[in-house]
Amino acid sequence: MNILYCGDENIEDGLMISVLSILKNVDADLHFYVMTMTLKNEDHSFYPVNQKVVQILRDKLREVNVNNSIELFDATSIFQKMIPSANMQTRFTPYCMLRLFADQVSCIPDKILYLDNDVICRQSIKEFYEQDMEKYEIAGVLDYYGRFFFRNRLFHMDYLNSGVLLLNIKKIRETGLFEMCRKMCQEKKMFMPDQSALNKLCQRKRIAKRKFNEQRILHQDTVLQHFTTSFRFLPWIHTITVKPWQVEKVHSKLKLFEYDDILEEYLKAKACIRGN
Repeated sequence: MNILYCGDENIEDGLMISVLSILKNVDADLHFYVMTMTLKNEDHSFYPVNQKVVQILRDKLREVNVNNSIELFDATSIFQKMIPSANMQTRFTPYCMLRLFADQVSCIPDKILYLDNDVICRQSIKEFYEQDMEKYEIAGVLDYYGRFFFRNRLFHMDYLNSGVLLLNIKKIRETGLFEMCRKMCQEKKMFMPDQSALNKLCQRKRIAKRKFNEQRILHQDTVLQHFTTSFRFLPWIHTITVKPWQVEKVHSKLKLFEYDDILEEYLKAKACIRGN
């Protein structure tokens, strides 16, 4: 099973939690790929994922199964060749578009599951991963809020959340989907550039059940829980954003204790990294 993450050093906490959650719930050979890069501009400096984090995870993975692996790939040069210039100053960091360069990394396998770093695995993802993708470029779950406002066809909900995507890289390379998305991100400023481009340009998408990317509250059948920003209506209308690595807030604001064993292991791993 192949899993992809993308980002800079700021994904490290979420990366550890997400990987550990998959390791706990998936009985299969696991191969993780992490795309990262260095990026500096007038306003910000972004630094790549630390090799120490990857090594800690590699040791954990191999304790469970010697066939497990995790590799870190520097995509700086690839990104620089086609900078998404129209979207470099949005409220989202340029790293949100890094997944659109996965087809340019030769060692990325033909089929891979992309996950945002704020996604926790609660049950086995084999059902989602093993679905037939021969005819499709991507498979994902409708965006909880965006499905109502964005769609290519008026009476058909088809706007996917890009935080959990099963990618048919082989077909994506054939159709040029990611290449078209990169070009769109170069030329057109968008609110959520990677997600908007994918939904606008993908012609072969498969819509999966909500349980494979639960973006709001935990349900009994939830397989992957995505800690996105959501609305709450009591005692007043407001938004709430809590990420998995904000352990105290996970408990106090979300009243969620489902992942305490994983979070405890994450905190121990983080302490090891600090101690090195």
